[in-house]
Amino acid sequence: MRIVSKRLRLSGFLGFSLVVALGAAPAGMRAQSSDDKKPVPPPATAPFAQLKPDATFALSGERNVAVADDAVWVTTRGAGTVSRIDPKTNGVVQSVGVGKQPCGSLTGGFGSLWVALCEPAGLARVDLKTNAVVATIATSVGLGMRLAANGVGSIWLLTDSKGTLARFDPATNKAVAEIYLPAGSNALAFGQGALWSTSGSDDTLTRIDPYTNLIVETIKVGRMPRSVAVGEGAIWTVNQGDATVSRVDPKTNKVVETIKVGPLGAGAEIAAGESSVWVSGSGTPLLRIDPRTNRLVQRFTGEGGGALAIGHGALWIVASPTAVWRLDPRRVEATR
Repeated sequence: MRIVSKRLRLSGFLGFSLVVALGAAPAGMRAQSSDDKKPVPPPATAPFAQLKPDATFALSGERNVAVADDAVWVTTRGAGTVSRIDPKTNGVVQSVGVGKQPCGSLTGGFGSLWVALCEPAGLARVDLKTNAVVATIATSVGLGMRLAANGVGSIWLLTDSKGTLARFDPATNKAVAEIYLPAGSNALAFGQGALWSTSGSDDTLTRIDPYTNLIVETIKVGRMPRSVAVGEGAIWTVNQGDATVSRVDPKTNKVVETIKVGPLGAGAEIAAGESSVWVSGSGTPLLRIDPRTNRLVQRFTGEGGGALAIGHGALWIVASPTAVWRLDPRRVEATR
């Protein structure tokens, strides 16, 4: 009897152990499968026309938008003008004739607005106090929307499709250096202590040290990058060829995320700020990426889209062939 009793106790112990082991396994399996197979939610989709702008500006034609000091500026290529918007009053307070065919690229700096011109080629300097053109620098100009930047005491301009980057001294209005970037360089931005330029020909982002005028890194990004932005702790390129956005860590010069955003309209532009990354192009009026999760979280569909800029707590965007909108980023985020 004692022997039987021992055997029963032993089998009871084994049975208990077996139940524990069998009961523990599925929990571990469930945790692994939920981590590995958790679906990514699709972006919220809504018509672009559903957005309610805080202000609408009747500015027509081929346009680009830039923020400089206390104003927002919009070029109009056909009219040969740049219009000044006061963000405090939401009024167009000045229209400045800068010359024939402003190419679209413009940047602020050193008390001035710098506007690239296509015919005749040059760089117009507009005094922000007087709203008058005070100098026109004779220089060749590349074709694109984001060819000019301000940084480290200079104005920088991509002057041709071969990748020539010219550095201008605002004290003399003269070119003081040239840097030779990859052919097909088509966009320029300054931030994180460096200049950044995309090349649509070889699918790269180039980092330039503005203190030495040297290329310090060439980074492979998505196919046919068309625009570059600096903000939200990263460098961002929108890649027309594969409908993606590349996120580059400026500390490591590595692509740390590739975000699929397709379909992507022609002529896509990118901006970063107000806790989001924004993309707009013809036929893809607005996309919003959350930089905390690296996910496309909103897609607005319909007509419109193109140039855009972030500044004065707002998103400024070419909304239609005849209008530029001012949008509250918080209202955009809340629209479903």
